[in-house]
Amino acid sequence: MKRGTLLAFFFGTVTVAVVIIGTLWPVPAARAYAGEESLIESSSTPEAAVRNLGEEIRTHDWQKAYASLANRAQLTEFEFEHDVTGYDVGLRTYSSLDHYEISPLHASDNDATLQFTLYWSTVVGPQPDTRTLHLLRVGNDWEVEWPVSERPIVPPQVIPVEYLRWDVINRGPGDDWGVQDVDAPSVRIVDMHPVQRADGVFVLGELLNQDVVPAYVSVTATLQRQDGSAIATEDAFDRISHILLPKQVTPFLIEFPDASLASVRSIRMEPFSTLVSASADPVIEIDNQHFNAGPEASLTGELINESGQVVNVPEVLGTLYDQSGQLVWVVDQYVDHALPPQTPVAFKIPIPEDLARKVSSERLIVATYSFGGYL
Repeated sequence: MKRGTLLAFFFGTVTVAVVIIGTLWPVPAARAYAGEESLIESSSTPEAAVRNLGEEIRTHDWQKAYASLANRAQLTEFEFEHDVTGYDVGLRTYSSLDHYEISPLHASDNDATLQFTLYWSTVVGPQPDTRTLHLLRVGNDWEVEWPVSERPIVPPQVIPVEYLRWDVINRGPGDDWGVQDVDAPSVRIVDMHPVQRADGVFVLGELLNQDVVPAYVSVTATLQRQDGSAIATEDAFDRISHILLPKQVTPFLIEFPDASLASVRSIRMEPFSTLVSASADPVIEIDNQHFNAGPEASLTGELINESGQVVNVPEVLGTLYDQSGQLVWVVDQYVDHALPPQTPVAFKIPIPEDLARKVSSERLIVATYSFGGYL
């Protein structure tokens, strides 16, 4: 009994001592977790200065991040913050900085150049943002010169609105209009075939709205075994334009991770459509469209929002064809910054090298989302 009492007293004393030591002299990680300080180190090297900037951006400590810049005279704190996060609401607005990478490009005793890639986590997947940073030595520390990007200023103007618009009035609970509301628009799959890739089976194709009214569309695919049983069912989520105006065509790409085409006997396709209100505005023009065969094959161009309203989330969809017109692949890219009116925004969509060799032509469309719904 006495031995147990002594052990209890000993461990209790040690616990109290550890708590006191941890309170008075907490380790950096614990202090950062508690919000007392971030994991900031001395800016005695160019890499350390950029790491500090990355941590301040990650924790949204814009005041401290801005104060560490060498070229504060060239931009305000507001301009710095919104150059990183976007001036208008877009994907970047609701994203968080997952991690960042630093690659030295050049260094001397008094200046250095590094590549700074920030990987943002968004609702549609990771979005990298690469900046080339120039740094200057100031005393014993290094300071970052943030690359100033001029924001185009659109002059005040009146943009005439001349576009088609469809509104839908559905039957209310107290109305007696018959058994059902307006029928769903007629849509049709005009092309479909599966492709085996290293990471699974992909079902790609094109969907046509053959009606005279707009439609919200989607496509579901079910892989079936030899006996007719289902292997897996997936639907088109982001590699499709969900809003189709009359006679418009959208590509679609449905992924079945880790599936093998050798075990598939047939594929059951189920297009879905429902009537929605829609308009032909905003008009997004694709300028300087170009297919780069390689190396590092890609589709590049610029998006120009010709309307007078901000497009919060634009998605570029590319359909690739071979010489015979056969569908080869579907690529897409979200632009993580909003599209302001009358302002060109560049895009670059990578294409798998093995498929790029088969591409003879391409077709690009832009799916858009603005607060209040798809447009």
